[in-house]
Amino acid sequence: MKIAPEGLPFIVIAILIAAVGAYFSWRAFAVLLVLAIFVTAFFRDPFREIPQGKGLVVSPADGKVVLIVPTPDGHPAGKGSTQISIFLSVFDVHINRAPIAGRITDVVYNKGEFLPAFDDKASLRNEQNRAFIEGPEGRVGFTQIAGLIARRIVFRKKAGDVVARGEQVGLIRFGSRTDIFLPQGTTIDVKVGDRVSGGSSVIAHLPEPPAKSSTP
Repeated sequence: MKIAPEGLPFIVIAILIAAVGAYFSWRAFAVLLVLAIFVTAFFRDPFREIPQGKGLVVSPADGKVVLIVPTPDGHPAGKGSTQISIFLSVFDVHINRAPIAGRITDVVYNKGEFLPAFDDKASLRNEQNRAFIEGPEGRVGFTQIAGLIARRIVFRKKAGDVVARGEQVGLIRFGSRTDIFLPQGTTIDVKVGDRVSGGSSVIAHLPEPPAKSSTP
């Protein structure tokens, strides 16, 4: 099983704690070993088949779609954009992936609170990292949001980096949420309650870019 490198220190610590527990009692060892296995599974990095096609937007995270709403006025995603929120439980893969191919135009990190990730206020008040990707077919943003348990957001890219659709860009340690912001005219292919897989589930189709006018 492939493991995200950011998880290795946590896995080593969990295994060492289990080994120490074995010195005191086999019962403690059994409990701590289960915990170590859980931590290892949390940082798993499964293979994903990335769909190919024009205008496809793939999910930036594994989890359950909990919200689909228009973005508020003044949001950086622009007028008429749509927000899709995906809740990641502690049993989901927590690696984040680029929803479209393109260049990362900006990255903004904000320290904040640690409300439960399924709380609507989490999008505004929790620790989070927001990035936008400018691609040939449009501009898409996504936000990594820390949850009640999560205390560290990892983002491996920086403004100016070019990413492929479905490419790994970071992760959120333990419970969390990921919001994605889609431009006006996007066709949404999921509904609240759907479960999605990062990098492999198509969640939307971007609108056709306007045709360039030819000059005589």
